[in-house]
Amino acid sequence: MKLNYVLLDVFTDKPLTGNPLAVVLEADRLTDSEMQAIAAEFNLSETVFIQRPKAERHTAALRIFTPRVELPFAGHPTVGASVVLGLQQRISAVRLEEKIGLITSVVEKKSRIVGHARFSLPRLPAVVGKAPDIGAIAGTLGLDFEQIGTERFQPALCSAGVPFYLVPVKDAEALARIRLERRGWDQTYPEGDHSVYVFAATPEEKGFDLAARMFSPGMGIPEDPATGAAAAALLALLAPYYPDGANEIALRQGYEMGRPSRIMLQLRKQDGQFTHGGIGGDAVIIGEGSLEVSDHEANGRL
Repeated sequence: MKLNYVLLDVFTDKPLTGNPLAVVLEADRLTDSEMQAIAAEFNLSETVFIQRPKAERHTAALRIFTPRVELPFAGHPTVGASVVLGLQQRISAVRLEEKIGLITSVVEKKSRIVGHARFSLPRLPAVVGKAPDIGAIAGTLGLDFEQIGTERFQPALCSAGVPFYLVPVKDAEALARIRLERRGWDQTYPEGDHSVYVFAATPEEKGFDLAARMFSPGMGIPEDPATGAAAAALLALLAPYYPDGANEIALRQGYEMGRPSRIMLQLRKQDGQFTHGGIGGDAVIIGEGSLEVSDHEANGRL
């Protein structure tokens, strides 16, 4: 069985920056275990598999896998798959069936290999659980107790479909100084896939409002260059501090890894209520290829 795939860098328009993504095309014949094995083979933070949609009016169905687990939703696979489908089919609206629900992306072609996609979150982010002790958090990140939390923000467990422990730190300098201590990680962050999104305000940086880093050993991702689902969850903490109307927030991630990424967040409020969240970014195609895999065995493995 031959499967074609596309490689992209997402949340950037420059090759070899941003967050790499593999998009496997026409993947309907694959079993769950085969998709998981292929994602482990690519060993990127996520691999997305495009399948036929259940509804004829929709563009495609997506299955999203990290090297270890399947996700119901993720930002950089949604942006990357939207750009691939938009460029290939020359369409500006892409309707995607994901496990979390239907997502509609608006795609803008920038060149033959570069596109921009943005979409509304299928679920408004919210606080979903208790935050760990600040001292324990500081220990896992190799930071001082005083560097965790700010006047506005304290650690929280939030989700826009995938849960993340959100950890505010004092400034971008503290963000850059993080040194992980893996002992006790799962006990400190017991929920979901033990994923932690550390962020800081960057008022001194031109072009960015926030900076962030994401660590998820449970997903098989030591550090991720750009994490749309985590940035989306962060809107739950940001929303109270933004005015009514439409607000756009620029966030950088991956700079400490040498993979600079730019994530654009949208936040809308009406009468003080958070009513809409969105995410967007560029993606650039950097390669194409094919996989040679065996047909299914009776046990459903490669």
